[in-house]
Amino acid sequence: MIKEAAKEAFFTKGQMYATTQDIADAAGISRTSLHYYFRSRDELMKQIFDEAVNDLNGKLYKLMESALPFKEKVEELVTLFLNETIAYPFREIFIVTEMLSDNLGFSKLSEEVAPCIKAFLKEIKKEIKAGNIMQMQPVQFMMNIIALTSHPLLVSPLHKELFQLSDNQYYRLMNERKKLIVEMLFR
Repeated sequence: MIKEAAKEAFFTKGQMYATTQDIADAAGISRTSLHYYFRSRDELMKQIFDEAVNDLNGKLYKLMESALPFKEKVEELVTLFLNETIAYPFREIFIVTEMLSDNLGFSKLSEEVAPCIKAFLKEIKKEIKAGNIMQMQPVQFMMNIIALTSHPLLVSPLHKELFQLSDNQYYRLMNERKKLIVEMLFR
């Protein structure tokens, strides 16, 4: 209940500076009770961070390591990234902010990620050599997937205002992006 309230504040509402009192109020408990379970805001943040990263990475690893044909795998990655970012629009901002503060041990995570990413980069390289993807460094291809999926959702308030779009119109556009992104990435 406490962690769900914190995730709602940080990942869904974008309240990066929510206090323990804000989270306790959202969870319907006293701040004293929150501190009983989590000694400090930092301890709560660390657990939220670890769960967020582990949850997303678990889904990504499973997909990257799957036996799906490469293009289908990329289509699924695009769908996963978009769906996750729609559901938790501020999670990536939270993760990056916490990484920059370097309080939460992100270097340990990168060691865990390395084998999966290296294997996926080899698959990308193979697809580039086969001519299915335009010539580029495999890392660029992976960065394109991430940028094309997460950026429009991270700046959605700006886009909605600039293009005068309702939430429903914007999310329809994001669903259309799934197909457009894959078409852009492959020849």
